[in-house]
Amino acid sequence: MENVQKRILITGGAGFIGSHVVRLFVETYPDYQVYNLDSLTYAGNLENLRDIENKENYHFLKEDINDANAINSLFKECKFDSVIHLAAESHVDRSITDPLVFVKTNIIGTLNLLNAAKEQWKGDFENKIFYHISTDEVYGTLGEEGLFTEDTSYDPNSPYSASKAGSDHFVRAYGETYGLPYIISNCSNNYGPNQFPEKLIPLFINNIIDKENLPVYGDGKYTRDWLYVVDHAIAIDLAFHKGENKATYNIGGFNEWQNIDLIQLLCRLMDKKLGRTEGESAKLISFVRDRPGHDKRYAIDASKINKELGWSPSVTFEEGLEKTIDWYLANKDWLTNVTSGKYQEYYNKQYK
Repeated sequence: MENVQKRILITGGAGFIGSHVVRLFVETYPDYQVYNLDSLTYAGNLENLRDIENKENYHFLKEDINDANAINSLFKECKFDSVIHLAAESHVDRSITDPLVFVKTNIIGTLNLLNAAKEQWKGDFENKIFYHISTDEVYGTLGEEGLFTEDTSYDPNSPYSASKAGSDHFVRAYGETYGLPYIISNCSNNYGPNQFPEKLIPLFINNIIDKENLPVYGDGKYTRDWLYVVDHAIAIDLAFHKGENKATYNIGGFNEWQNIDLIQLLCRLMDKKLGRTEGESAKLISFVRDRPGHDKRYAIDASKINKELGWSPSVTFEEGLEKTIDWYLANKDWLTNVTSGKYQEYYNKQYK
């Protein structure tokens, strides 16, 4: 243990983005001890990390950030010197149905981590950092022009984005009030391997495979900026190691797409890869009633992290989407296990 350089707690590390961050840190920094804390809700899946689960510098902790006593005990026992906080409820539709769950996890859970870090570090903040991963949705919605910058005022429109905005504010407040060192990054829509199929791209890939309906909200002209998840993990790595204390970084893919254009591209690629007639999958598209509080457009200005830390996306959206489709088609068992709920059996088999 003498050579251990960092003891990093990564929350939500069995989830979509979290699993890519955990893998990157475990494989890139063998002298770091990486602790993956996840409560394994429906979106947490340890099969995402099967390839690194036996690494000596990887540790899995099944706990809930809503359990303040458990979090405090882990900070005392494991002596974390860094936190990368990704654990969150993140699906807008679910937040409309049950806002209190989002308040509990995204705000109270974050406060539990902040309090535990403050208590454990006791004002000795040298080489410590609390890195909070947030979303571009806290900024609200854009018109046809303009980009979200790090100075854009918060204007959340859904219970999900409001809860994330609240957690961002508490992180900054702990920095100002208690001196807790922090970094916040706000990212655009992520896509790529291992994403739970409630989100648009994996949901539609799965539905196209099964020849099921492709439900599109409203007129389909909602615009999003799309970021390949591996590029996001690399950006997090850079910000963690080279970012300034109390800095905010917007991380975007420079890939704005209207939903309907994205879906039509996805249909064309899927037809090609599945050997179907071109246009066959597009026939599955149907327009459904819009959801409440639906933001029209998100677009991120990622020039700050590009200029200060040298980060830029490694793939175009078309390249990333093709990689994503290839992964899902090559991992149909993963998709089947997730949609059936069988992935939850993996934890029982592996850890109980």
